[in-house]
Amino acid sequence: MPQNLRPFPALTLGLAIALSPMTTALAQEPPSREEMWRTIQAQQKQLQALTKKLAKTTKKAETTEKKVEASEERIEATGAMVEQVREASNAQPGWWQKTQIGGYGELHYNGGDKEEIDFHRFVLFVGHDFTDSIRFFSELELEHSIAGDGKSGEIELEQAYIEIDFSEFHRTTLGLQMIPIGILNETHEPPTFFGVERNPIESNIVPSTWWEGGAKFSGELWEGISYDAMVHSGLETPTTGSSAFKIRNGRNKVSNASASDGAYTGRLRWTALPGVEFGVTGQYQSDLTQGVIDTSATLFEVHTDVRQGPWGLRALFARWDLRGIAPEAIGRDVQQGWYVEPSYRFQTQIGEVGVFTRFNEWDNNAGSNGDTQFQQIDFGFNYWPHEDVVLKLDFQVQDAPAGETEDDRVNLGLGFQF
Repeated sequence: MPQNLRPFPALTLGLAIALSPMTTALAQEPPSREEMWRTIQAQQKQLQALTKKLAKTTKKAETTEKKVEASEERIEATGAMVEQVREASNAQPGWWQKTQIGGYGELHYNGGDKEEIDFHRFVLFVGHDFTDSIRFFSELELEHSIAGDGKSGEIELEQAYIEIDFSEFHRTTLGLQMIPIGILNETHEPPTFFGVERNPIESNIVPSTWWEGGAKFSGELWEGISYDAMVHSGLETPTTGSSAFKIRNGRNKVSNASASDGAYTGRLRWTALPGVEFGVTGQYQSDLTQGVIDTSATLFEVHTDVRQGPWGLRALFARWDLRGIAPEAIGRDVQQGWYVEPSYRFQTQIGEVGVFTRFNEWDNNAGSNGDTQFQQIDFGFNYWPHEDVVLKLDFQVQDAPAGETEDDRVNLGLGFQF
């Protein structure tokens, strides 16, 4: 064999291998008509099933779209109705827009010889605006938790008056209202002052809380200077016994009260510097006993209330002068007292804390030459977890005159306002 023909067997083998699949395919018989018909029918069934499924999906989508459109229509109708109600309410305001409700309360524990727990006060405020310039305000109080025959508590109407603005800076109040005097008489909600109990000066000399029936004119004379002038019913002190001519015992609380002799009160306040108030009050009553024994009386009171940053200072002096033979005979022609209360308040992560001390001195028999003066030191702290909620702890150390029992104790209190 020639030398150049030797690779032929290898080439022949490669071609045979490459053409073998084609040879095998050609060797197979084509599908019959029956097999092709069955295949076409199966494909037809699959196509029909897919068509039905697509139709169901399309119908469901159309239903969902209709539901969405219906929901949108209802939302639009509801919004239109709300807007109509709002416009009607603005056009004709209801009582809920003109009436305000509030109140305060305080629970006390008094230790020492007293050893007593008492829900001292629960008070409800109700106010109403008749117009932008005519308003009503009231205050109803339940003292000592329960009232009735043989019970220690009582229900009192402390305020119920109409306030009328007759100019931008001047107004009048008519009805049952607080006397414009001191620091606590008009603002005495528990979160607003230190100590569980109210200070003894604004209890025994200024008989807080002290309200009368009458008319008051108030306003601003200049920037930072305001005035109050009030004509009102007067006190009616007892004339015999241990409480004779004592100021606090003269409150009638406008309950079938004698009106033989009224009283006149005037006050000026300076508040031109933020956080600082100076006030002075004077009162005259022609007869403190309402005609029983001729006893005219005048009251002078001056106070300051300062809060600058964390530091605070309250101080007050008050004096009564009674003119008549009967009060002079028992040394009650002069009744006076004062207190000074420095304090410090600071913020913590759980609320505000304030510490205070208060020095008190008062005498309802200051006209006598005997030992009749009370002295008392209070110190403790307030904790405000919220500005309208307060927890209180204080200690009271008292130096009483001869013949009187000293009232040394610890006091705990819970107070709130809303």
